[in-house]
Amino acid sequence: MELAIRKLTTIEDVRLIQPLEEKVWQSDAIPLHQLYTAIQNGGLLIGAFDGEQLVGFSYSFPGVRDGFVFLCSHMLGIDPDYRSQGIGRKLKERQLELAAQMGYELIVWTYDPLESRNAYLNLTKLHGICSTYLENWYGEMADGLNQGLPTDRFKVEWWIRSERVQLAWIPDAISFERPCSISYTASGNPQIQEEMVQLRPGADGYEIPVPADIQHLKKTEPALAFNWRMHLRTIFQQLFADGYAAVGVRRSPNHEGICYYQLVRREIIPM
Repeated sequence: MELAIRKLTTIEDVRLIQPLEEKVWQSDAIPLHQLYTAIQNGGLLIGAFDGEQLVGFSYSFPGVRDGFVFLCSHMLGIDPDYRSQGIGRKLKERQLELAAQMGYELIVWTYDPLESRNAYLNLTKLHGICSTYLENWYGEMADGLNQGLPTDRFKVEWWIRSERVQLAWIPDAISFERPCSISYTASGNPQIQEEMVQLRPGADGYEIPVPADIQHLKKTEPALAFNWRMHLRTIFQQLFADGYAAVGVRRSPNHEGICYYQLVRREIIPM
């Protein structure tokens, strides 16, 4: 499939976004005037097209903290009929190129840490890092993807000029510890054992499990999905406070229904 990835700049371009946004998130779309104003003032809107059909987009706007200006990547939406074809990665790579041309050094965004597919793209493919856990960040949401769980989020930092990104640095010399035990329910869904998780001070790295398909878990065993949220909230908050950062996701080769976040000490990550 030949896709065209291009920057969207006109009000006509912006009008293409709303139907796809509503299809992906099953909720109301951002007002056209807000999107258009943002991209005329330091924001960035990029579309992926299959012929004339918009099948994916990314939307970002400028942010500032302590005088430092960065790009906030707020939305990455792919038509459900076009998922698992690498479109998200192509949109992010084009975002990196255009953001660098605009003078940005950092792009940030949030995602649900239980969504392992997004985690794999953000950390393993794009080489973002995360050491910030946002608890119930958006409050209760009733859209198709978020309904039923507190809206906890990872905040990704994508330092687009760093060695981590430019040289695709990975922690290949790290020995990872797995402090969490996994068992399975009668229906075959993975669960973290209830015993206290032991995190050894000074470990080089950790691998923390996450469900491979949280949406399936929410549909089949919603109480178990909630337990995953609460257990991982505690573990990640502790690890981030202790100076670790998430830098990758290891997929299970044996179809065990889980993936593993890889966390290392933040000071070893090349910047």
